[in-house]
Amino acid sequence: MQRRVTGLIAVVSALGVTAALGGCGGSGGSGGVTLRLVAADYGDSQANSSQKYWDKLTHAYEKEHPDVDVEVSVYSWNEVDAKVKTMVADGDPPDMAQIGAYADYAAAGQLYRADDVLSIDTQADFVRQLSAAGEINRTQYGMPFASSTRLLFYNKDLFEDAGLTPPENWRQLASAAAALKARGVKYPYALPLGPEEAQAETMMWLLSGNGGYTDTVGSYTLDSEQNTDTFTWLKEKLVDKGLTGPVAPGKLNRAQAFAAFTRGEVGMLNGHPTLMKAAAEKGVKFGMVPMPGVNGRSRATMGVADWMTAFKENGHGEQIGEFLDHVYSEKNVLDFSHEYDLLPVTTSASEAMAADTDDADLVDFLEELPNAELYPVAQTSWAAVSADIKRQIGAAVEAGGNPAVTLGHLQRAAAAAQSAE
Repeated sequence: MQRRVTGLIAVVSALGVTAALGGCGGSGGSGGVTLRLVAADYGDSQANSSQKYWDKLTHAYEKEHPDVDVEVSVYSWNEVDAKVKTMVADGDPPDMAQIGAYADYAAAGQLYRADDVLSIDTQADFVRQLSAAGEINRTQYGMPFASSTRLLFYNKDLFEDAGLTPPENWRQLASAAAALKARGVKYPYALPLGPEEAQAETMMWLLSGNGGYTDTVGSYTLDSEQNTDTFTWLKEKLVDKGLTGPVAPGKLNRAQAFAAFTRGEVGMLNGHPTLMKAAAEKGVKFGMVPMPGVNGRSRATMGVADWMTAFKENGHGEQIGEFLDHVYSEKNVLDFSHEYDLLPVTTSASEAMAADTDDADLVDFLEELPNAELYPVAQTSWAAVSADIKRQIGAAVEAGGNPAVTLGHLQRAAAAAQSAE
C-alpha cells in the first residue's frame, strides 16, 4: 500500500464546462503588480507546510513573470476562513483566497466569475462534478482546488479472524459488526457523529440510504422519509445493539475514530485517503470498499472540495487569471495532490494519476469521484446548516433519541436559513 505518501491533511473544512474567455479582468498589463493570496495549510508540521508548496510554485512563476510578485499567506484551517472574512469586512480583501467556501462572497458580488479570469482550457479541464459544485445559477465562482472522496475501511486481520468478507449492503455490515463484537472488537463500526465532522458521516449514510441533504432543485430535505429510515436503522441496528463502541456516536469525533483504527481497535469506518498512511505507519493491514447501501453499494459517495476564489476589489483580473492558469497546470495539480494525498481537481491530472502505478492506492478513491455528491456549498445557508448538524445529529441515535424528531428540528432550521438567503 506504500507510495509517495508524505503528509496528513487537516481535512476540509472543510477532503465531482462552460467555455469561456480568459484574461478579461482589471488593470491591463502586468507592470509592477503584486498579487496577494491567502491559502489554507494542509500540512501537519513545518516540514510539509503548504507554505513550502506555495513558495516553490510562486518562485517558479515569478521567474517567468518578472513584473508580477505573488505574496502568499498560509493559515491553519482553524483560522483561514475567519482571516479572509475579516479582510473582506475591512475593505482589504486578498486578490485570491484558497478556503473552504465561496457562496457568501459570490452572492455579495465580490468575486470574479471563473470565466472572467481563467483560460478556456483551464476552466474546461476541471472535473465536471467539482466545477458544477462551484456554480451558482449555472455560473462558476468557486474554482475547485483540492478534492477527496470516502471509502469504507476495514481491518483485514480482524475480518480474517472472524471469517468475514467486506460488506456490500447494510445487512452484511450489521452482521459483520455483530461478529466483530462477539470477538471482543472495541469498535465494530466506528460512527463519529461528534461535532468535529458529523456533517460528513451523516451525509455518507444519507446517500447510502438513497437520501441526501437536498433535493434536485436544491431545497433541504433533512427529514425526508429516506433520511429518517436511515437514522432509524442506524439507531436500532447498530447503536442500540452496542456495535458502535464504548463512546456514544455524538461524542466520538473523526480524529478519535481514525486514531482508534490505527491502534487496531476498529473493525470498520468511513475514511479518506490520509487514513492509509496513518494506518500503514502503525502496521494495520486494511482494505477499502465502496460504502455499502441498503441493498447494494451506495448510489453515490460523498465528495469534498476546497475552493479557490478571485476577488474583484483590486482589479487584477488579468494577472490573477495568468497566475491561476499556472496553478492549475497538470504538474502543479499533481504535485499538490501527491504532497497531501488528495485527488486532482482537473481531468488531465486525474488521468495522469490513474495511469501512474505509484498512485495505485489512490485509484479506488479516484474512481469514486465521478459518482461523488458534494455538500450543498452553493447555498449561503450551508455553513449554518452544517453547524446545526454537527451540534445536534448525535441526539438522533442516542439512548432515548428519536431520529424523526431530531431530523425535523434540523429541517425546520435549514428551511428558515435557506428562505433568509
